Amino acid sequence: MFVLGIEAATPVAGVAVVEKGRIMAERLVNNRRTHSVNLLPMIKAVIEESGITPAQINGIAVSSGPGSFTGLRIGMTTAKTLALVWQVPIIGVSTLEALALPLAARGQVVCPILNARKNEVYAAIYKGTADRPQLLLGPLAVSIKELAHGLEAWAGAVTFLGDGVPEFKEQLLQLLGERALFAPQSALLPRGGAVAELGYLELARHGGMTPLALTPEYIRPSEAEVKLSAQCNKVGE
Repeated sequence: MFVLGIEAATPVAGVAVVEKGRIMAERLVNNRRTHSVNLLPMIKAVIEESGITPAQINGIAVSSGPGSFTGLRIGMTTAKTLALVWQVPIIGVSTLEALALPLAARGQVVCPILNARKNEVYAAIYKGTADRPQLLLGPLAVSIKELAHGLEAWAGAVTFLGDGVPEFKEQLLQLLGERALFAPQSALLPRGGAVAELGYLELARHGGMTPLALTPEYIRPSEAEVKLSAQCNKVGE
């Protein structure tokens, strides 16, 4: 079974093709260009580099959030359109779980954080296992102080990764001291290969869903939704 993985929930665009747990081809771009420019050429490239054709893709996995509202919409729209055209099932994969996956085998507490703006992060707390990350708490939209307080329930070191690390690293060190560890740059950002690998597991075990049934996991409303709600409340007063 060949599965295409698409990651576009963060400023990073990542795509990959996996088959029986083997990453056949993968591309990652962190050049700040819009995902609508990057994704389709990258998808075309990884399929060709895998030595297969689009007709051989059996399923699509896409990062379903949390993350950038614009990035999520572009990634999911791309994945849904391809799933409809290719008539294959689709599966949503947590952006945070995909981040935690490469460190899962280490067996320690892993905490992916994504910059959610407004002095908050999207975060989840996982315990590493040999198979896949075990979710302990989340996903949440919280301040760093609230996250550090939540981590008090688990002893020992915590490895942080994700695009929230550069902005909040010093604050985490102040709050957690030596407990706070940080993934190397090669494991800091989300990968299309991790999305594809988790999607492969879900598709093999439980099957996927139709494109229209898949919805993003935003965690909190977008700025546009907040403003619309405020306007509606004023009208109703």
